[in-house]
Amino acid sequence: MKEYKVVAPKLGFRKRFQQFEEFLNQHSREGWVVNTIAQGWTSVVFERDKNR
Repeated sequence: MKEYKVVAPKLGFRKRFQQFEEFLNQHSREGWVVNTIAQGWTSVVFERDKNR
């Protein structure tokens, strides 16, 4: 079974790409995989196995 998490990243204006990369890497370390990135990076949907 999968579980999902929807997050609206707060990136600011400076170093936006670097902050977005760090945001994705942090969730990846927690076992999350990107499912969908909304246009303009307004929200990101992550998924992972619930029974991991």
